[in-house]
Amino acid sequence: MSNNNFIVSARKYRPATFDTVVGQSSVTGTLKNAIKNKHLAQAYLFCGPRGVGKTTCARILAKTLNCFHPTENIEACDRCESCLSFNESRSYNIHELDAASNNSVDDIRNLIDQVRIPPQVGKFSIYIIDEVHMLSSSAFNAFLKTLEEPPAHVIFILATTEKHKIIPTILSRCQIFDFNRIKIEDTVNYLQLISDKEGVTYEPDALSVIAQKADGGMRDALSIYDQIVSYSGNHISYQSVIENLNVLDYEYYFKLTDAFLDHNIGASFICFNEILDKGFDGHNFVSGLSSHFRDLLVCKDPVTLQLLEVGVNIRERYREQAARCGVGFLFEALNICSACDVGYKISKNQRLHVEIALLRLCEIGVEKKKSDRPVESAHAEQKPMAAAPGQQPRTPSPSIKQALSAKPAAKADMASEPPPQVEKSEPPVAVQDVAVTPEALNTAWAAFAEKYKNESRYYNMLTADTPRLEEDARIGFTVGNSFYQEAMQKIQQELQKYLREQLQNSRLEIQPHFLEKQETHKAYTAEDKFAVMSQKNPALLELKQRFLLDFE
Repeated sequence: MSNNNFIVSARKYRPATFDTVVGQSSVTGTLKNAIKNKHLAQAYLFCGPRGVGKTTCARILAKTLNCFHPTENIEACDRCESCLSFNESRSYNIHELDAASNNSVDDIRNLIDQVRIPPQVGKFSIYIIDEVHMLSSSAFNAFLKTLEEPPAHVIFILATTEKHKIIPTILSRCQIFDFNRIKIEDTVNYLQLISDKEGVTYEPDALSVIAQKADGGMRDALSIYDQIVSYSGNHISYQSVIENLNVLDYEYYFKLTDAFLDHNIGASFICFNEILDKGFDGHNFVSGLSSHFRDLLVCKDPVTLQLLEVGVNIRERYREQAARCGVGFLFEALNICSACDVGYKISKNQRLHVEIALLRLCEIGVEKKKSDRPVESAHAEQKPMAAAPGQQPRTPSPSIKQALSAKPAAKADMASEPPPQVEKSEPPVAVQDVAVTPEALNTAWAAFAEKYKNESRYYNMLTADTPRLEEDARIGFTVGNSFYQEAMQKIQQELQKYLREQLQNSRLEIQPHFLEKQETHKAYTAEDKFAVMSQKNPALLELKQRFLLDFE
């Protein structure tokens, strides 16, 4: 880009015709048909996010309405006196008002006096009021009558980013057009067009990252584009974009997912540490990891593949990694990331909180593999167990399966033979339970409550108090009214099972503390009401006695 008389891209490449407006074809098509058929409203309201073309479309509409020789495609000719005066910013028929700084009743009264003056050149006097939601209530009320019945030569075009702040009486007097967020694909195509005109080379994945960062706003995309060009010169690379915008590289998410699939806990922890060392926020990382698993899930089905909004090269990486991931793995990974996201802010050790989630992601599928192994004791011959030096070898007790298969024969001979003397053996060693921390308990509890978010009875009960770790692996939880007590009794077993699985501790037991119901006496008479009030404020009783007051 040339540095002489530099103009920002958002102004230099601002659309001048309906056909050059990006991503709003339904709006521009409707406006062109209205001009062609001469079905013009006295007031239009353009709503939508910032930077999607509301004010631009308002200016194009105003210019086209006053054009002396519109084209067959219903576009301004750019040659007549009205078009030339508009292009040179000297038109007296098109007025722009910023409601953010002109929002008083006096400003609207001046506008009402001004609309009476007919246009000097052209057919219409057009008033474009930007950020109209900033008008005060009094200004809105003063504007109502003129907006409903303006002079025949006046057309109002209102623009706002916050439609909900406009009073219904204004909305009912306007034709409302809702502008959409611009798609990433449309933004990338427009950036490629500008790059070709400016002689800037680019990597498609780099422009895709700019479009995603802009979040549907073309003005934001062009501002970021200018920033990147200033940073990297006339070549926009993927690496320069993520460095300048402080965006986490996709490569980290691919690397972490490979570690999860390989059950490599060490590699996932090292990768997360590297991400933190580069200054990225842990919460944003968890959110990005959730989006990565979502995109992998999208790649599993050709029907939903169109929902993947990334560059061409990265799209191929997603397809390759999605082929390695099972749908069950992705579902479980999304659940773990969602629980981590919910509990992140309430966790006191946020790094540990994320690392526990990474640990659980690495363990997906491990327990299933263990449970699928055949039980050797059910099929192999019993062998004596090794004994310590100086002791006799010990024969293990028969397996449960063998004991059950021998049960009928033993029952038949029970009357004739005395019960055999069974050699005592040591009980089998149980799987060691994992120690539970308050942070892990709160996270698992919050994740379970999230499952009942649409059922307010259970959700409010679960979030009314904080669970507490007590002695002997008990979990204390206070339940107030009888309505919540009934809800707890219904889901207590399900909650206990969920916590045991998530926290890997089979000894956990929920111990709800039910508050006793307090009997209340309803105050009906004046004496009862006064008695209740005087208990809260004894000065009332003294006041009654001092001035000999009565209840009537």
